[in-house]
Amino acid sequence: MRRPPTDADWMAAAVALAWRGRGRSAPNPNVGCVVIADGGVVGRGWTQPGGRPHAEAVALAAAGSTARGATAYVTLEPCAHASPCGPCCTDTLIAAGVSRVVVALQDPDPRTDGRGLARLRDAGIAVETGVGADAARGAMAPWWSRATRGTPFVTLKLATSLDGCIALADGSSRWITGARARAHAHLERALHEGILVGRGTLVADSPRLDVRLPGLEDRSPRRFLLTRGAAPEGWTAVAAPEAVAGIDSLLVEGGAGAAAAFLAADRVDRLLLYRAPILIGGGRLALGDIGLTDLADAHGRWRLADSRLLGSDRLDVYERVRRD
Repeated sequence: MRRPPTDADWMAAAVALAWRGRGRSAPNPNVGCVVIADGGVVGRGWTQPGGRPHAEAVALAAAGSTARGATAYVTLEPCAHASPCGPCCTDTLIAAGVSRVVVALQDPDPRTDGRGLARLRDAGIAVETGVGADAARGAMAPWWSRATRGTPFVTLKLATSLDGCIALADGSSRWITGARARAHAHLERALHEGILVGRGTLVADSPRLDVRLPGLEDRSPRRFLLTRGAAPEGWTAVAAPEAVAGIDSLLVEGGAGAAAAFLAADRVDRLLLYRAPILIGGGRLALGDIGLTDLADAHGRWRLADSRLLGSDRLDVYERVRRD
């Protein structure tokens, strides 16, 4: 006999919706929300492109009158501060007549930060927090990074041979990985606001850095160039990893110098390592000097978060272990 869904199950559905807005909701967080009544979904939503409408507003609009007495599952504390763009989500939930709100994470924005939870409770609504917190934080990692650290969330992509090369000695690199791995890399592009390469990669490959997946072409990220000089038209020049601004998420795609610069500055939060089952030998290595002077310092910095096969290629996803 199938068990009824739990709070964790419904929150997992809200987290899945939050992923739909990743890379599109800035400057607002990519929140997901589901409204449950009589054991089923009566409304669902995620933060729309540009940050409005919010997930709760979309879900409650879909639920209509069935939201009265229902439970809302939200990946982030509903906002409680006034905005010229519309009512705060806390007031919208109260007006809809929900009886219970389950929240994954408290909002670190000082304009809300607990005020939304308090206002819901003051209105007689049952509130629970912490359900699915880690998964929700992962889905909203770019916004969370900017909100709590003031820096973009950076993903470094490396596509290498088994012996750690990204190209032949003459610079030839098309293609190290197969079609499925390259399609996955384009999906990653669609989830980021910005994409960056170094001057050497720009000169050698003239990369387009767009998204070439059917239906996602409009999600191509802004292009950044790591250089101390000027950038071509359509690109934004940044002199150092610390200088990237104006976005929540950045995908660093190459080459070895740019990758090393971001690692040396400790600006990489997530590592995508695509490895093809080939050996090159004598090719160009994936990384330059990252400033490591003691091998002991290399340990304990990365945690394996995912591993899968993409055709014949292996993808390993690592997350930076941070103590702060």
